[in-house]
Amino acid sequence: MASEKKTVAMVLAKNFEDIEAIGPLEFLNSHGVDVVTIGVQRGEIEGKKGGRLVADVTFDEVSRDQFDQFDLLLIPGGGSPENLRINDAAVDFTRRFVESGRPVASICHGPQLLISAKVLPGRTTTCVNKIRDDVMNAGAKYVDAPVAVDGNLISSRVPDDLPAFYDAIGVALGIKQTATA
Repeated sequence: MASEKKTVAMVLAKNFEDIEAIGPLEFLNSHGVDVVTIGVQRGEIEGKKGGRLVADVTFDEVSRDQFDQFDLLLIPGGGSPENLRINDAAVDFTRRFVESGRPVASICHGPQLLISAKVLPGRTTTCVNKIRDDVMNAGAKYVDAPVAVDGNLISSRVPDDLPAFYDAIGVALGIKQTATA
């Protein structure tokens, strides 16, 4: 187990894929990791299937000092990344996080936000097959695998890949020893 308390920034907007946000939130909380949900506005955010989470802060409220408190950025899929990618503050936050070298974990449609942040050229990633061509057109190498890790980028395709996604996140945060294949 890690000796210091970890904090994850989860970026979220309307129409998130419920299990891709709630599952990782529960996994992280069960390992003693704090999760701060960042949204375009404060308050309740509704998922595609009726799940509800609350944005603790907005992108505009996350100062440079607060930015440094996060150990990992989590980008759930569904319609959330498409809604976030049109918000300049969300795109800037994502770009700065990737460039910081700290881990960034995206699943499903999550790479849409990475595409808009222009951080995928030359990187290997996976995603839901519906945006496979989009990540390749953004300069990434697409792999069809449950999880792909390229430096600080961790990615998975769909909810069925969540166990492998959790393992990779756990390794990146130092809360698990090794990832399972």
